[in-house]
Amino acid sequence: MLSSADKVALVEALCVTAEALGTTLSPNTAKTMADDLEQYSVSALVDALQLCRRELNGRLTLAAIIQRLQSADGRPGRDEAWSIGLASSDETDTVVMTEEIRLAMSAAQPILTVGDKVGARMAFMSSYDRLIAEARQKGEPARWSISAGFDPQRRVAAIQQAVLMKRLEPMAANLALEGLGQPAISEDGRAIAGLLTGKAASPSPKVRDRLRQIRDEMRERSAEREADRLRTLRAERDSHLERVNQHIDKADRLRQERGDE
Repeated sequence: MLSSADKVALVEALCVTAEALGTTLSPNTAKTMADDLEQYSVSALVDALQLCRRELNGRLTLAAIIQRLQSADGRPGRDEAWSIGLASSDETDTVVMTEEIRLAMSAAQPILTVGDKVGARMAFMSSYDRLIAEARQKGEPARWSISAGFDPQRRVAAIQQAVLMKRLEPMAANLALEGLGQPAISEDGRAIAGLLTGKAASPSPKVRDRLRQIRDEMRERSAEREADRLRTLRAERDSHLERVNQHIDKADRLRQERGDE
């Protein structure tokens, strides 16, 4: 919930955004819109209004603001949500899911159990759409939780991936791993994963040196592959030119032979 001071600032921000889009908002309209938006955080509202200024070409509306607030709440789309829910039915897999995915999967699971995957997906989608609509209407943030599977290696991989995707806080992830009897995710572990995902972390000096060596080796291999590719292209080009020249020579000989005749 916004404080009184936050709501005053929001009213001003709404008026400024409307002016940036070439329109105006009356103070009463801006205040009414601020009342409807008070359940969202200040940072989320700032981001949504910035997107409105960049993306809208006309009048600023409450629906446009809420649409951008909802799309930025971190909840996965229907297809990704279904794939997460489907993975949770494998008891060896560890899955990090939202409350809406868990509840929608509860509705779909009986249908999935009898082998009707298409029907299960339809039931999941219907339930998931309704649940996220209700949650977004209330302004509730996405809440991610861990459904632990039997495979210990998959536990670490799934939880570490969730941290990298900012679906779990590092402290919460480490507490979960400790509760599951797994070692906590270290900065070194995040740095090694970051080598694959492109997301930075701060490794120890020893691991930093090793990562630098790995990066250098990867660059060298990439350069070698590119050199091989260029050599292959040149060889194919030379071979093609040779065949073209052969055809030209053959055509010239045929013309000469016909001329002699």
